[in-house]
Parts: sequence; C-alpha cells; structure tokens
Amino acid sequence: MSPPILLEIRDAVAHVTLNRPEQANVLNDEMSAAFMETVEALARACAQGQVRAVLLSAKGPHFCAGGDISGFVASDDLAGLMDQGIPPLHRAIHTLSTLPVPVVSAVNGSLGGGGIGVALCADLVLASSSMKLRGGYSAIGLSPDVGVSWVLTRLAGPMRAKHILFTNTPLTARQCLAAGLVLEIHEDDQLMPAAEKLARSLAAGATGALGRIKALVDQAAHHSLLDQLSREHHAMVVSGAGGEAGEGVRAFMEKRPPRFKQAR
Repeated sequence: MSPPILLEIRDAVAHVTLNRPEQANVLNDEMSAAFMETVEALARACAQGQVRAVLLSAKGPHFCAGGDISGFVASDDLAGLMDQGIPPLHRAIHTLSTLPVPVVSAVNGSLGGGGIGVALCADLVLASSSMKLRGGYSAIGLSPDVGVSWVLTRLAGPMRAKHILFTNTPLTARQCLAAGLVLEIHEDDQLMPAAEKLARSLAAGATGALGRIKALVDQAAHHSLLDQLSREHHAMVVSGAGGEAGEGVRAFMEKRPPRFKQAR
C-alpha cells in the first residue's frame, strides 16, 4: 500500500499530497502520523535549502473530510483519544504554518473539520469550482481543532467564523472566495496546473525576502504600529545584507530577470 502522504521535491518545490482518497483523506491515526513525519521532513529540507516553496494537494474527489468519525465512535474514551492525539497534530500544523517559505494549497471537492485547518493554513489557497467547505464540528457536539477557529477568524472575521462553525452550512467555492477564505477558483482540471505554476514562480523568487514578508504579515495583528515598524526595520536590514537584494538590484539596473536561486 502506498503511503498516506506523498512527498516529492521537484525544482525546489515540495509537493505534499494527501493520499487516502478511498477514505476522503480523513485525519485518522495513520494520516496524522504521516502528516507529522512529512512536516518534520519539510522543515529539515527548508533548513538545508532544498525547498523554496510547498504545494499541498490531495488525491481523489475530496481534499479532506476532517477527523475519522468512525474512530471516534469506536473509542470508549473519546476525551482521552482527543487529549492524546491532538497535541502532536497541533505541533505539526504550527510547523507547517510557520515554514520560512511560501506554502500554496490546491483544494478540491469536500473540505471539512480539521481538513479546513490543513488547507487554509497555507499562505495562498486555490480552490476548484467543485470545492465545498463545511465546519461540521458542532453537528457532532465537538469544537474546532487543527487551528480551524484561528484561521477562519483570521481570514473571514469573527462573525462569519461563528456562523460557519455554529450552523455547519456548506459554503461553495464562490462563497469561500467572497469570504476571503480562498484566493482564486479554477475549473477542476485546471486547479493543479494553476497551483503548480504559482508554486514554481514563488520558488524562483527571493525566498529569503518572501519568508520575512510572511513572518511580518502573520505577526502584524499581534503588534502595535510602533512594534511593527521596528520589525520591518530589522527585516529590511537583514534583507539588505543578503545576496538576494544585491541580485535583485543589479537585475533591475541591467533590465534582466533576477536569478534569485543563485543568490545567497
């Protein structure tokens, strides 16, 4: 049997693929363990300079239906199951969210429960026209995990996040676009080509600068303007000291495309 998550690095883009389509890619024990191992491998590859962008996608008609409800039913200690299983998964989602390179997700079909946290933790989210998002937690008497409450609130605002999680009303791809949950919508057969093109273009960019931009934007809501100005100052000095800035400035003056992959 093939692994539950596939990891392949091509042209400095790490392709991460959820690979249990027959189970709607649910976050059961097997998938969660593979997710953690894959994210740890990604972090090492980023630190070694092997990965400059990440593309997250899924096999089959569903991106991720969320948690494995059949496993919840089979457990005689649901609270204990949650208490043991959630912390490692949360460490993995935090690591994935804070990788120092751009993360793109290509979301097709159904997206629910914890799958929302996996898909929307990406920096840029592309969706297929068939994509449909549903909270699902409160329908079975549970509250969110995998960062779902954080990412929905951050992207869509508190009131819309509560509506999604209170009512479990499914949102179409166009409704997700209007709510700020996804960046673009593509026809099903065009989703992966568009996502791959975007990931490749990011991998060819100034990934050191992109990593600093990512950190600044992600932290902005937690700091005062004065604090953020200080952080911008520090990041600009670090950027200016690196090879990317030198290459970018020279390329601009020479009226040629920059070669950031060679810049250090």
